Amino acid sequence: MPYETNNVFAKILRGELPAHKVYEDADTLAFMDIMPRCEGHTLVIPKAPVRNVLDASPAQLAACMKTVQRVAAAAMKAFNADGFTLLQANEGAGGQVVFHLHFHVMPRWEGKSLGPAASKMEKPETLAASAEKIKKALAD
Repeated sequence: MPYETNNVFAKILRGELPAHKVYEDADTLAFMDIMPRCEGHTLVIPKAPVRNVLDASPAQLAACMKTVQRVAAAAMKAFNADGFTLLQANEGAGGQVVFHLHFHVMPRWEGKSLGPAASKMEKPETLAASAEKIKKALAD
């Protein structure tokens, strides 16, 4: 299937939709998931129009993973997490909902389950506060 240029992440990249940005470099963008499964749930995407992991070049995947690693360490620090879950889905049958390559970085705590996927929109002020915590941890 071809890349859909009007998906929500493409719109965020073009500045047509707002996002609570955490980190950005020449190749990637990290921002808060608006329907988080846990506190600190962050998304990492390539800036290039890439549908899924099979469409990405090795360089695009490497850039994403570099950002994932950096954001995961900062999110764990910011939220005093015991670990993190990294989720990446491909195509509808694989659980992909937005057809722009993305990685979910979700801080985790012992004994605490993830919330259900795409179930509740978080308040913008809560997302902004979470983004600030991660940005501060990135700067430390």
